[in-house]
Amino acid sequence: MASMNFSSSKQFVRPPQRGIFPLDHFAECKAEKEMYLQCLKESSQQHNKCREFSKRYLECRMEKELMAKENLEDLGYSEDAKVINAKEYDKSKEKQGYVAGKHIDKSTMKWWWDK
Repeated sequence: MASMNFSSSKQFVRPPQRGIFPLDHFAECKAEKEMYLQCLKESSQQHNKCREFSKRYLECRMEKELMAKENLEDLGYSEDAKVINAKEYDKSKEKQGYVAGKHIDKSTMKWWWDK
C-alpha cells in the first residue's frame, strides 16, 4: 500500500485584489452595459471616448451591490487620469509596405564591443 505524505502546515489562499463579484443574472445594469458597448462600437473600440458610460455602469453595479463600493477615483476616473486628445495610430507606414528594422544597413552596424 502506498503511503501519502501530506504537509502538516496550513496553506493560506489569498483572495484576488479586487475580490470576486457576482454576475448580473437579473440584468439589473443591462441598460448601462448596452450603452457602454454601443459607445465602444460607434467609437471604433476607443474606450477613452466612452468613459462616462463605463463610469455609469460601475456606479450601477455598486448601487445594486453587484460589486464592492469603491471610490471611482481609485478605479481610474479622476480628472488626472482623463485621456485628452488621444489619437489612434493609422498604420499608414505599414500600408505603404514599411517593415520595422529593414531600413538598417547591417554592413555598417557594429556592436559596442566590436569598436
